Amino acid sequence: MERICFTLQISPQRVEEYKRAHAKVWPEMREALKRNGWHNYSLFIREDGLLVGYLETPDFERAVANMQNEPINAKWQAAMKPLFEGLESGAADTSIRPLQSVFFLP
Repeated sequence: MERICFTLQISPQRVEEYKRAHAKVWPEMREALKRNGWHNYSLFIREDGLLVGYLETPDFERAVANMQNEPINAKWQAAMKPLFEGLESGAADTSIRPLQSVFFLP
């Protein structure tokens, strides 16, 4: 199981909007994430918009690629896109660049 940690940037002016959206993630989106291997997925945010994500998955590249085949993901990404700054690919999920793990205490 791969452990993935990443950062993205939310516009500081839109942090509260981002938090409200994630308080009620669509059930179809939650199901799609689980079905495609996104386990123990957590998001943390700082008031300046720094977003830290963590998930566990058997194959991260496949988990991201499989979500691209989910119509609900396209809708979710489009709804969230205006809240982000500096997305490399234009969508949050495909802009994730995992951080290098340097220590793990099981």
